[in-house]
Amino acid sequence: MDFDIPKELVDYLKELDDFIEREIKPLEQQDDNIRFFDYRRENARTDWDNGGLPKEEWEALLAEARRRADAAGHYRYPFPKEYGGKNGTNLGMAIIREHLAAKGLGLHNDLQNEHSIVGNNVGLILMLAYGTDEQKEKWVEPLANGTMGFAFGITEPKHGSDATHMETVAVRNGDEWIINGEKTWNTGVHKAPFDLVFARTKGKAGDALGITAFLVPMKAPGVKIETMLWTFNMPTDHGHVSFTDVRVPHGSIFGGEDRGLQVVQHFFNENRIRQAASSLGAAQYCVNESVKYAHERKPFGKPLAVNQGIQFPLVELQTQCEMLRALIHKTAWMMDKYGAFSVSDKVSMCNFWANRLCCEAADRAMQVHGGIGYSRYKPFEHIYRHHRRYRITEGAEEIQMRRVAGYMFGFMKQQKPKGVE
Repeated sequence: MDFDIPKELVDYLKELDDFIEREIKPLEQQDDNIRFFDYRRENARTDWDNGGLPKEEWEALLAEARRRADAAGHYRYPFPKEYGGKNGTNLGMAIIREHLAAKGLGLHNDLQNEHSIVGNNVGLILMLAYGTDEQKEKWVEPLANGTMGFAFGITEPKHGSDATHMETVAVRNGDEWIINGEKTWNTGVHKAPFDLVFARTKGKAGDALGITAFLVPMKAPGVKIETMLWTFNMPTDHGHVSFTDVRVPHGSIFGGEDRGLQVVQHFFNENRIRQAASSLGAAQYCVNESVKYAHERKPFGKPLAVNQGIQFPLVELQTQCEMLRALIHKTAWMMDKYGAFSVSDKVSMCNFWANRLCCEAADRAMQVHGGIGYSRYKPFEHIYRHHRRYRITEGAEEIQMRRVAGYMFGFMKQQKPKGVE
C-alpha cells in the first residue's frame, strides 16, 4: 500500500498556497478586512441590530474571494471539467480541506459558513446527480460559481435527528403540491432564493420511502422566516421557517417523488468526509500553535516545552491526529474507488471523531496558552465554538455512532462496492 500523497496533489497544494499569498492575503489586509479574523471577528461579522445576521460587508468579502478563486480555476476543483472543474476526487478534497484548515483563520477558508477558495459545493453535487434537465439548466452555473444556492429544509423542531419523522407534509392538487409544516436550522436561508424542503408525501412517520424534496421559492406566498436562531458562534444564518399552504409546481420536485431520503443521505455522506478533514486540519493547527508557544513561553526561567504536563496531552492529541488522518485518507480513497455509500460506516467514524478531536485540541490550546489563549486575541475560542457545532449538526455524534453500530451488529446493510455482485 502506498500512503504517499499523490504528486499531483502535492503540486496543487503548492499552487493553492501561491494563490493565497498572491490574491487572498492582500485582500484580507485591504480596507481593514483583517477585522473579520482578528479579536474583533464576531462583532465585525454580526449585524446585531438586524436579527444577528451576517453583515453585508462580510458576505461581500467572501463573495469576492470566491470570485477570485473561481477566476483562477480553484473554486470548482471537485467538479467535472465540463462544468469548469478539475475532476477532483474525494481524497483530493480531504487533503485540500485539511491543508487549508491547518493554516488557521483566514479569508482562504472560513468554516463558520463553509467558505473556501476550494468550494465544498454539495448543492452542485446533488444537482448534477438528481436534478432534472430543466433544473440543471437553471441551477448548474450559478451553483458552480457560488453566486446562487439553496438552503436545506430537513430538520424539524420536534424531531431533530429523526429525518424519517416528517410533520411537514405535501399534498398533490392537480399539477401543484401544497406544503404545510415547519423547518428549523435552515442554514443560509437568509439569502438563499430557494429552500430544499423535505416533506412527507406518502406513508407514515418512520418510513424511509414517501419523503419528497421540493425546491421552494422563499418568496412564495405562505413561506415565512419566523426567526433567525442565535447560536454559540455568531452571526447566525440559521432560520426557523414555516410553510402555510405553499403551492409549488410538480416540476419543483428534486430527486424523484417519494425518494427524498436518498438525497439527504447523499448530502450527508459527501459533506461529512470533507467536514471531518476540515476538523482534522483545525485540530492540527491547535496542536502546532501550542507546541510553538510552549517553546516561546518561559515561566520560572524555562520553556513550557520541557514540562511533561505540557508535552503529554499534546502527544496524545498528535497521535490521534495521525491515526485519524490515516482513516480519513483511506475512507476518501475507498469512496473514490468503491462508491460513497459503500463505506458509510467509516465516513461516520471519521466525522464524529474528527469533530470531538477538534474541540479537545482547541480546549488544550487554550490551556497551554493560558490567559491569552482564553482571549479573543487567539483563534482557539472561535475554533472551539464553531466546531462544537459539528458534534450536533448534520448528524450528532450519537447518531453517527448509532449508524456505525447498525453496520457492526447487522441491523443495517451497506451498499456493495462498485462492480461487486
